[in-house]
Amino acid sequence: MTFTNWAGNTTFHAKAVHHPASLAELQRLVAASANIRALGSGHSFNDVADTTGDLVVLDRLPDLVEIDTAAATALVGAHMTYARLAPLLHRAGFALANLASLPHISVAGSVATGTHGSGVNVPCLAAAVSGIDLVTADGSPLSLSRGDADFPGAVVSLGALGIVTSLTLDLVPAFELRQYVREGLSPGTALADLDAIMSSGYSVSLFTDYRDTRVWLKREDELTDPDWYGTTPADGPRHPIPGMPTGSCTAQLGVPGPWHERLPHFRADSPPSGAGDELQSELLLPREHAAKAMRELFAIGERIRPVLLISEVRSVAADDLWLSPFHGRDSVGIHFTWKKDVAAVMPVLELVEETLAPFGPRPHWGKLFTRRPRCPDAFRSLVRRLDPAGKFSGGFVRLLLGE
Repeated sequence: MTFTNWAGNTTFHAKAVHHPASLAELQRLVAASANIRALGSGHSFNDVADTTGDLVVLDRLPDLVEIDTAAATALVGAHMTYARLAPLLHRAGFALANLASLPHISVAGSVATGTHGSGVNVPCLAAAVSGIDLVTADGSPLSLSRGDADFPGAVVSLGALGIVTSLTLDLVPAFELRQYVREGLSPGTALADLDAIMSSGYSVSLFTDYRDTRVWLKREDELTDPDWYGTTPADGPRHPIPGMPTGSCTAQLGVPGPWHERLPHFRADSPPSGAGDELQSELLLPREHAAKAMRELFAIGERIRPVLLISEVRSVAADDLWLSPFHGRDSVGIHFTWKKDVAAVMPVLELVEETLAPFGPRPHWGKLFTRRPRCPDAFRSLVRRLDPAGKFSGGFVRLLLGE
């Protein structure tokens, strides 16, 4: 049977796919395998999870969500999705500080690849992790907590250290948000006031084709300025990709609702319109270079648009995780949703990477990129210490490590 990722652009090469039903079965499988990788929800657009050995999916392990109300943390099974987790947290009076645009993705896969939402004061999803449990190369368990020397290298790790089985997540009190869509943001205003616009809500996204720009504004308080940055309010629900059906999108028009029903762009009970019929890439830049970088992209908009569905701009706060794209710097992510045409997209992606190269871009680990990314020496040393035989290193990880 052909086994592919969500988008269908990557076919896995594993000799076998395993679904262990217990931790003990997973430990025996890892100990006996010469090469093994874990697959989350399959939402990456590259071969980060691929292997020619064994592929393991943890969807048959018992569900795990243990909320510690005193510590404001939750112990969560690796294969749990945010769509399933968030309502449980909300009913207990808690929330996560942020969510990605899709709630359908698995917690462990999102954390391992540095997936993020948007918000100038909110770091990526991995920054909420305060503890991580994994099965190491000989099948033995390993638990690491924030403050341990190896912890900053073990959270965003691309599965290179072992099979993650559970994570402990920091929680915040549950909250409500309102979501607005504002249309007609001029390029001049977007570039001149980018910092102020991105700071105008709890979570803010710009959607642009480098000609027309909309703003997705998620706020705790009501937006009362009728001429906000020269824009007009959308007169009905909008999809991030203009013209697409809006039934899968979260509620807009300023209607207040729970955090987990407003932070994502798409509803948990409905797949995104056109799900999978696309390619994605994203480059993360230091926030202070964002306006200059956007100006360069507007200048090559005519080259980008023929293969572009939409581009999204988001803010992400810095963290201290070694392999995180946001390590040590507040960032802006420039995301591209491309038409599903690899041959046409890749030359344009190379042009985008070349255009943004002077600004020090880092790629999103789960999306398409062509330039070899940075690998901190500390992470390389950690992989060699915990997995000297390369049991968890597929081709993607070996390339990252310089092997």
